[in-house]
Amino acid sequence: MSILERWHAALAEQSPVAIATLVEGPGLGGKLLVTPEDHAGTVGNEDLDRAVVEAARGMLEGGRTGMTHFGTRGQRRMEDVTVFVQSFAPPPRMYVFGAIDFASAVARIGKFMGYRITVCDARAVFATRERFPSADEIVVTWPDEFLKTAPVDGRTVICVLTHDPKFDVPVLKAALATPAGYIGAMGSRRTHNNRTARLTEEGVTDEELGRISSPIGLDIGSRTPEETAVAIAAEIIAFRTGHSGGRLAERSGPIHAPEPDTATSPDARDAERDAERGTARSAAEAAARER
Repeated sequence: MSILERWHAALAEQSPVAIATLVEGPGLGGKLLVTPEDHAGTVGNEDLDRAVVEAARGMLEGGRTGMTHFGTRGQRRMEDVTVFVQSFAPPPRMYVFGAIDFASAVARIGKFMGYRITVCDARAVFATRERFPSADEIVVTWPDEFLKTAPVDGRTVICVLTHDPKFDVPVLKAALATPAGYIGAMGSRRTHNNRTARLTEEGVTDEELGRISSPIGLDIGSRTPEETAVAIAAEIIAFRTGHSGGRLAERSGPIHAPEPDTATSPDARDAERDAERGTARSAAEAAARER
């Protein structure tokens, strides 16, 4: 199957795919088709292909399109070769668990952000189209059972708003078994502590607990469902972009940070993202203690 045929097949299946085209340097016009699992084609040589595939997968995960630069053998931070990476990815998924008023507001703002929204609750009386008109899908089942078979990737956002331990603990355990890029759980500080203790009793490690943003959202003084949805959306954006969520007025330098170095190794990117998340979470916890 040719690159073009594979590209058309991926689009037809709504599977993530990127096309990397060498637009400057030796081998002008060379192309690589890149998916999360494999790749096809070449932009010149094995070393350069390997570097471009790694960069393209990072961009594909974030749904980004743009230029990236390499040396002729795939060296980082060199500009002998320019590659244009065009990502074709379906909308990222947002799973909202708990059909409460806050969930309706989160679903609305999630849709505005470009997510495909699924609202899930085991209580049919609450999980209705009338209450969630902005949702793409409404599922009536136990959240943890749904999540065990639902499609999840690194762009997926999971918001646990059930605020009930019989729902929270099972669905959070299921969420931690996925590669979801963001997992948040609603609740007071007391709820958070009780939930953490229950998860620990269930065998969840400290490292796994660190993936959960709880209480969910940034500390902006939100009170209403709509304000809380804004706080949650802001934290999701901060996590996705690797920012701390602080005030721009307190920062110096350019407002818009440059694109991440997509030639950086996945481990390095993960370490940087974890560090940023830790900073954001520590700040939020400190603020919560002062309330």
